[in-house]
Amino acid sequence: MTSNTLLQRIHQHQYLRDLRNKLLRLHQVLLATERITYEQVRGRVSSGELLQLVLEHEQFAWLRRISELVVQIDEMLEADEPIALNAVQALLDDARLLITPSELGTVFARKYYNALQREPDVVLAHAEVSGLLTSNK
Repeated sequence: MTSNTLLQRIHQHQYLRDLRNKLLRLHQVLLATERITYEQVRGRVSSGELLQLVLEHEQFAWLRRISELVVQIDEMLEADEPIALNAVQALLDDARLLITPSELGTVFARKYYNALQREPDVVLAHAEVSGLLTSNK
């Protein structure tokens, strides 16, 4: 392996770790806003109850798309073999598409759009993910 290839792989791993962390932050902020919305209607929930809601309740189902991306990144980073460039590109394309808010799009796109409209922390977390994805086109 040439030093150039090794440096590319190191850069790729660092980029994927950064993306993973930014997606987790976005997920955390979105989960907090969804929890508030849920609690306004149904009353306070404990952390254990929230975990059950995230796993099973329809109101939280849209957030699983971000979790799935994070799992994909984890699997890429933990794999023994080098990460294929086309696999990374496909993941980045999926992430870019996912975080494209839309009033008329998918369930995720609509809920994401609404969260961006009402919560400044979501806007900041979105900007971090979006900025990182834009830097690697």
